[in-house]
Amino acid sequence: MFWQRGWLACGCLMVVLLGCGSGGIPEQRIEVKTANDPLLMPRSILQRYSEGQALGSEVSNFPNMVENVRKTDKARGDLLEAGLKEIQDAPAAKRKVLAKELLAKLQPSMT
Repeated sequence: MFWQRGWLACGCLMVVLLGCGSGGIPEQRIEVKTANDPLLMPRSILQRYSEGQALGSEVSNFPNMVENVRKTDKARGDLLEAGLKEIQDAPAAKRKVLAKELLAKLQPSMT
């Protein structure tokens, strides 16, 4: 009787240590390529603005950036256009906050 309990305990321990089967979800590495991401440049610019950088010559490229984003995501393109206009029209002291808010709205979503 004692040896049966020993084998049972040993079997339970093996199940705990080895897991319940060899199935499960295989782990995969997914590479995300940012080279084709139309939001890469706008996010980079907004990050710099959120750190206090002043508006510069990149402002002339805003319409092109918006159009590139609209090609893949119209809603985000509209959001980017409105946000960039708001940043341009805002006083310098408020631009950091606006850039942070817009940057957060443009982050990738997992839904």
